[in-house]
Amino acid sequence: MAIEQLFETLPLHYVQHGISKFGVGNILLAVLVTAAVGVVVDYGWMLYLRSRMPPGPWPLPIVGNTFQLPDNKPWIYFELLSKKYNTPLITFWIGRNPTVWINDAWAANELLDKRAGIYCSRPRMLVFAELGAGQKNLVNMITTTQAERDRFRVQRKLMHQGVGIQQVKRYRDFQNDESKVVAYDMLTTPEDYVAHFERYATSVVSIIGFGRRVADSKDPIITDVIAVMHRAADLNVPGKTFPMLMETFPILAKVPTEIAPWKHGLGARGKSHRGHDFFYTLAKEANENPGHEDCYSKLLFKEAPKYNLHSQEISALAGNLFGAGSDTSSSTLITAILAMRAFPETMIQAWEELDRVVGSERSPSFEDDTNLPYIRAFVKEVFRWRSVAIIGGQPHAPVQDDYYKGWLIPKSTWVQGNVWAIHRNEREFPEPDRFNPSRFMKDSPDARPFPGERGYMTFGWGRRVCSGQALAEQGTWLTVARLVWGFKIEPALDETGNPISVDIFDYTNGLNMRPQPFKVSIKPRSEAIRQTILREGKQALADLAPYEGETKYRMSTFYKENPVKAGFGS
Repeated sequence: MAIEQLFETLPLHYVQHGISKFGVGNILLAVLVTAAVGVVVDYGWMLYLRSRMPPGPWPLPIVGNTFQLPDNKPWIYFELLSKKYNTPLITFWIGRNPTVWINDAWAANELLDKRAGIYCSRPRMLVFAELGAGQKNLVNMITTTQAERDRFRVQRKLMHQGVGIQQVKRYRDFQNDESKVVAYDMLTTPEDYVAHFERYATSVVSIIGFGRRVADSKDPIITDVIAVMHRAADLNVPGKTFPMLMETFPILAKVPTEIAPWKHGLGARGKSHRGHDFFYTLAKEANENPGHEDCYSKLLFKEAPKYNLHSQEISALAGNLFGAGSDTSSSTLITAILAMRAFPETMIQAWEELDRVVGSERSPSFEDDTNLPYIRAFVKEVFRWRSVAIIGGQPHAPVQDDYYKGWLIPKSTWVQGNVWAIHRNEREFPEPDRFNPSRFMKDSPDARPFPGERGYMTFGWGRRVCSGQALAEQGTWLTVARLVWGFKIEPALDETGNPISVDIFDYTNGLNMRPQPFKVSIKPRSEAIRQTILREGKQALADLAPYEGETKYRMSTFYKENPVKAGFGS
């Protein structure tokens, strides 16, 4: 029984007599002493856990190390802490909750890949899950019970049916055509290369998910979805500012959103799962369209009775396609352009290989992969050099207590892979900030041992690896190969004719990072190549014509036009 309920059951004169007998001061003192004892006991437990867990900075009572975090790019800070303590794992306390940061490729491989069965779950996530996309979304799903694991397998199976390794090979034709359109558009408006990449990436996943392409870089589906992805990435950077501070002090999340500006609108009725209505409606619209029988939305509605899918699951699975394939893929291509501009010496060997294998009468195709080892290495270095998901996505959480090198990692602890530190460890990648495709060339003196066959950890680990990995790798290889084959990426010139420099460290602060805007000159390498790009681009547009169409829904206006749906998923 709560104290206030106890007082309600007592006659008023007893309460008044008790207060007068013991005095308000004594009561307050008792409360303060009790609180102080509670803090001391709790802090003692924190220090006891700290003595058994991986090393890290000394936490303060209640707040832990929260206020030691920098405001920007905390992954760099965690990399420095790992070097300071000379350890692959560090423990950093966000409030009373410890987070274990893995800053080493071999440790990440041992824990998150080899022990995937233990690190298969997610922790409770207040901001990104409960107030955002939902804890039952495949990306955020906790899998500590058999029922949760069964549901996870269902959603994972359905996602694999959309973008699994074998499935994405079926998408090569239209993915190739959309890539050709990128090159075609860059002939006329090369300065809009970011918009072209966003259109390409969004169009591919839109064809997969909803059976319609995105033809215009100003299509609202691009601007709305990319903006939502950027906002989610920005709001969920581990840090000492709101809204992530609610992870330290969960009670702050209970304040009504309307009077809590620190919640940034999270958790409001109808907004806590804002995308759910929208993506469900897009999927339903696609399902009712008589064309494109093999689009993912139709698969979800077909399988819904078999797996007892509810509308929120259909919405989340359809919406996750955009999360896994639009912002991330376009950001990777922007990084590729930055690398080409900042390290022009890497293009010489690439051009030699492409001219020898492909020539100028056609652009590269998927069938050229085995004959283009340097281009394959070039793309691997793009993934390694500046990975988009810089901390490997959402945190893992062990389903039981685990140990690594004698250190305890308690059950349900936040465990985060620091891809920034992993990909910049000089043991595996000497001169890590130098873009050097030779690192991935067989028998190259620059090659170093690295766990796994890919040589990078861009897409996460274990059972929580990014569902869209195969699609992203397939499309990135082809589009980067085509860009290198087709264009010279050179310095842009200012008003006085001087080259405009670029900064290879000037990236956004979100969890899915991308370069800040920069200017470059993009021109076709030769007239013969320009003519090939024109010819192939026009043919690609003709081949893509069956996917033309437009949805009548806009995320920016959907909830104003459909207020009855405001309570969806809440």
